[in-house]
Amino acid sequence: MNGQQPETPFLTLREMTVADIDAITAMDATLFGVDSWPRHMFVDELARPETRRYIIAEVSGQAGHLVMAGYAGLMCIPPIGDIQTIGVLPQYEGHGYARAMLVELIDEARRRGAQEVMLEVSSTNPRAQELYRRFGFEHIHTRRKYYRDGSDGLIMRLQLSEPHAVNTQTQETDPA
Repeated sequence: MNGQQPETPFLTLREMTVADIDAITAMDATLFGVDSWPRHMFVDELARPETRRYIIAEVSGQAGHLVMAGYAGLMCIPPIGDIQTIGVLPQYEGHGYARAMLVELIDEARRRGAQEVMLEVSSTNPRAQELYRRFGFEHIHTRRKYYRDGSDGLIMRLQLSEPHAVNTQTQETDPA
């Protein structure tokens, strides 16, 4: 290595396919435990492309092979888009992969005619809450003891009143 290699592995976003379901179901169980989705929910979601879009974040691994780092999904029935799930494996957190998937799903909601995007996040996940706030999501409601572990579900909303309201170029400060 020449010391000029990027610290973050190369990221690719691609469409989730039926062939990914077993791996994604296992990843979901790792990330969300008792609140993970059963396999049939992913099957059902992928069977509705007219209102759903699911993506996978892959990063370059050893020997240049792509490795699944995370996944995310959107349901959009205008005027509302709803981020159904977003998750990144712990070893890949902090590299902007969740942010990249969030940008893609917000853009997809806009393309499909959404005027707002909703999501739900656990009250015990401050890192995700902060990401969503940086994008302009506002906490609008709390579902008490919503999750099986007893934590609250925070409902957040992003208004999409302006085209290209999310500008990823201004979300981070470049130290260079």
